[in-house]
Amino acid sequence: MDVDIWAWVGETQQQLSEAGNVGLAMALGDLPAQAYEGRYPQLDVMAPAIAQQAEALELPWLEFYARYWHLVGRIGDRAQGAVAIDDAQQLLAFAEREDVRDCPSTPAAVEALAVAWANTDGPGYAAQRLELLGRHLDGLSPERPAFAGLVTQYVSALTDAGRADEAVAYAESAVERLRIAGHDASWDLGAESARALLAAGRAEDALDALQAASGFKADDPVAKEHRDGVRRALILASLGRMSESVDALPDLDVVGDHPRVFVEWSRAVSLLAPSGKITNTWQLGRVLRQWIDYFGMMGGYRARVELALVAGDLAVGRQGVWQARLLADLAESGAAELRETGGLAERVAALRAAADATSEPEAPGPLAERVAYFDAADGFNADPEKWVGWLAPLSGEDLEATRRHTTTLGFLGYPAAGADIYWKLLVDGGGIASADPDDVAYLTTLLVEARQDERLEQMAAMLPHALQHLTLARLHSARERWAETVDAAEHAVAAGAGIEARRLLAGAAQQLDQNARAAQVLAEVMDELTEEDVWRMVVMATSAEDWDTVRKGAAKIGMPIKSTEGPIEEEMGLIRVILPGPDGGQRQVLSIRTGPATARLALPQPRGMEYNAGDLVVFDPQLLEPVPEDPKEQQNFVPPFAAVRILRPGGYTSYFFDGAAPSEEDWAEFTEVMAERGWPMWVYSDENYTVTHPTSGERLPGVYGWVAVPPSVSPSEVDALLDDATERWVHPLAWLDLAREIDVEVERHERIVKEYGL
Repeated sequence: MDVDIWAWVGETQQQLSEAGNVGLAMALGDLPAQAYEGRYPQLDVMAPAIAQQAEALELPWLEFYARYWHLVGRIGDRAQGAVAIDDAQQLLAFAEREDVRDCPSTPAAVEALAVAWANTDGPGYAAQRLELLGRHLDGLSPERPAFAGLVTQYVSALTDAGRADEAVAYAESAVERLRIAGHDASWDLGAESARALLAAGRAEDALDALQAASGFKADDPVAKEHRDGVRRALILASLGRMSESVDALPDLDVVGDHPRVFVEWSRAVSLLAPSGKITNTWQLGRVLRQWIDYFGMMGGYRARVELALVAGDLAVGRQGVWQARLLADLAESGAAELRETGGLAERVAALRAAADATSEPEAPGPLAERVAYFDAADGFNADPEKWVGWLAPLSGEDLEATRRHTTTLGFLGYPAAGADIYWKLLVDGGGIASADPDDVAYLTTLLVEARQDERLEQMAAMLPHALQHLTLARLHSARERWAETVDAAEHAVAAGAGIEARRLLAGAAQQLDQNARAAQVLAEVMDELTEEDVWRMVVMATSAEDWDTVRKGAAKIGMPIKSTEGPIEEEMGLIRVILPGPDGGQRQVLSIRTGPATARLALPQPRGMEYNAGDLVVFDPQLLEPVPEDPKEQQNFVPPFAAVRILRPGGYTSYFFDGAAPSEEDWAEFTEVMAERGWPMWVYSDENYTVTHPTSGERLPGVYGWVAVPPSVSPSEVDALLDDATERWVHPLAWLDLAREIDVEVERHERIVKEYGL
């Protein structure tokens, strides 16, 4: 995005703050960081909220800004493909509107659509990408900030079109044009040039190009290091420099959160595996299978096929013949979704031939004893991939073998294959109506994971009443259809389906905010509940203010409660309650635990927040951090818990104060005055915060924070107390928002803010 726009961003933040949209103002400048740092839950909440607010305020540039960064968070590191194309096309259409097109950053919408097409099927959309990008690059000056990004995508499209030599020449020309204009190329352009050189068979030159780009800035600075490492490792492996490649290759735990590099990382690993420099394990195969499914969901059709072929080759290397064949089938079916399939049929055929030419690993014992050997295997060291092959001859015939074989298939990422075998044995074999409930549960899990909902509903119709509705409740719960889950689970409970049906019913009822009902479902079978069940019941009962049930639950788990009736209001120590922040992140609020699952917030929060000091909060009693083992650390440990809901607002109002810090004596007196009145006060500034001396210009230690007052205290009382408490300070304190609210000494507070640079 155009760097010149940041001044506009700052102005817009100020406008939003003045309009009372503090949360949106705080989040606005953070959107790029959310996109680059992978804070996607925040981004997915805040970007649409800002876009909606911008539309309401008739600020189209702001709407474009929010929609653009949300899209970048999806098509960048997350590498979303077909699922993002419509949004990218709509953003481009929006950018071409008369009231938006003058925004200096609208060319970014062109780049975004090209990226979404590339993520979906790079070669298949190569012609469209070249046409779109070429049209916008025609006559575009290299001095424009959009130039490097559009050129990078044009080079990528040429490479995907099989025109690698042209891509190299185009990149070199663009770099020269940037140099003449006094600008450096981006790292992204250099890395894309290296990819083109590698595709052209010039691996040494590719390595040189990547090295030359290492000092350039990246469009996504957070991702630069691991992206550079993956591409460098791939080039080095192509050159046969295996040790250097291994050193450059980021670990799986680094790249596992970055889908954009999945395919290149896997290719590098496939080149390294035969050398023995990297271990080709079943765990690797399982991860690649998960990545394949990810791209299936995100519409990354080309990446899905490429990963299937790479994973298939690696499976052959592990003698995973069954897996290689399934991956060949997957690649073949996936190719049908591609717009260009040149060479894929030959690669699929080669994979199948390699699988046919590979011998299965030798089994550990006779066929008749395989199940016993499986059960006796070391759960930590056993290779489930091998066991799938060893159990296959028995699966579908022997029930015990089928159970182990199909569930292991599901564990490795092939639930559909496992479901087919189980289905043939139980459903096609006519025994589903009298099947063991565990077998029904296993098959249900496989069908859910394979997303074969219609097939699962077909099976449920063949089951006895209780098991039928329990099975449907499992399906609805997995798909987060809460009303349907409640309906099915109620039928299952009534038919005596047991504790699982009650758990499903309670969980779904809680999601529908029917907490009293949810708690009662579990309370009816208190003796059957585990400790985890009891805590869930306590949370639900607390939300419903069913204090009798809360006390019964507390007694069940051995937690003493002093009072015997009514709301539980006791002091049980300090905790940290984790609540959502206005930027989509999280805030930790020091609180006083008042019950098994309740706490009263102790710290004042800025205006515009949905909670404040004095609010009574329901929290989930499951610790979010382990208790430290060190006894000294335990003394200072304040346990953190996730907030569930606000049970009762305290009605407190917060007021902001800011200024030069007083002496320690004056500050101690100030905090004592607040404490005497029971007004929660908290300093949000740190030791680095300074203000300007109005006459000398020297930097003075500063202090700012919030004070919260109960609903019985008027704003005028707060103003009067602050005035009295700070009148003897060497430097005055300002509370401008409060002064404006009551229209008292507004000019004085405005002068303090201006003179001290607050």
